[in-house]
Amino acid sequence: MPDVRIRDAAQLLGVSDDTVRRWVDAGTLASHKDDAGRMVVDGKQLAEFARANAAPGPENPLGVGSSARNRFVGLVTRVRIDGVMAEVEMQCGPFSVVSLMSAESAEALKLEPGSVAVAVVKATTVIVETPGSQA
Repeated sequence: MPDVRIRDAAQLLGVSDDTVRRWVDAGTLASHKDDAGRMVVDGKQLAEFARANAAPGPENPLGVGSSARNRFVGLVTRVRIDGVMAEVEMQCGPFSVVSLMSAESAEALKLEPGSVAVAVVKATTVIVETPGSQA
């Protein structure tokens, strides 16, 4: 299993190094020293911890059912309309999401900076990358 350094674990969880160290000190998250003497967390345990402690996102303001599982509630930060097309940028937590749609749709949805919206992603292709790997 891969080991994850404390500072990297903190960055992946969106917290400070000190928070991860407090979790380690409290026994909430197990750690050990690697061959170089640095404190590390087992990658599999970190993944389980991240899943179990994930903060719920904002409530879906739409209240509609959907088969799409990847729904990101966010704030519209920019809308660029150029002829028949629009580019809508949203900030959904730490993630930036960009959607291309018709200008007519953007106007009908009344999308403008400051609007709350839900980005729904339903894709047949999801690309996963890892550092230094080549498939």
